Amino acid sequence: MLSPSADAVNGATTPPTELKAVLWDMDGTLVDTEPYWIAAEIELVLAHGGHWDEELAHSLIGAALTTSARVLREAGVKLSVREVIDHLSHEVIAGIRREIPWRPGARELLDELHGRGVRCALVTMSERNLATEVVNALDKDYFEFLVTGDEVANGKPHPEPYLTAVDRLRESDPTITVAHCAALEDSVPGVASAVASGVATIAIPNAVSLPEDPGYTSWRTLAGKTYDDVATVVATRAGLVGAAL
Repeated sequence: MLSPSADAVNGATTPPTELKAVLWDMDGTLVDTEPYWIAAEIELVLAHGGHWDEELAHSLIGAALTTSARVLREAGVKLSVREVIDHLSHEVIAGIRREIPWRPGARELLDELHGRGVRCALVTMSERNLATEVVNALDKDYFEFLVTGDEVANGKPHPEPYLTAVDRLRESDPTITVAHCAALEDSVPGVASAVASGVATIAIPNAVSLPEDPGYTSWRTLAGKTYDDVATVVATRAGLVGAAL
């Protein structure tokens, strides 16, 4: 049973904070594209005479593409940062055009949240051309807008992507704050970005494991998760923050 989100005042308690928006990571959270990224990285580095493997690729999961491109250049890729990003994105787009590997429970939760009037946005380090391919494959216009890696100055783990999303939400509803939002993430940089923004963060590890941490909530999977589950995380987080102030 949830504890009150604030101390009793005059015999009453503050109602739990309402869930108004969910901010979705894409790669590894909504779709399992990480194998496509890893294969593209390995092929590219090997083609340039360098060494790259799955373990090394895991260290880049969730990072800004500019960061990944610089690391691959250090591994021997003789292309510019822009050329590396374009090559990798092209390969991943080709992969999802063959098959989109949706993560278990992701589309079901997205559909329920949409049906309950929860605003949803995509916050991804992939660029818009790739993110649009995934969004267009959905049955409905679930996502109100996209915040993509090529549209922010600082990628994950910096909080800018999530803060940008909250600012976009506030353009049409100034009452929304980070306390009304939840973020769904699968990677270390992604979780760090969401937590730093102040948004209630739910980690669903996929290709890489994530340590238990009081700063976020860990779920094994989105399968079977509902609006009520996400709303509980938001209300609990708001109560913990309020108690600490």
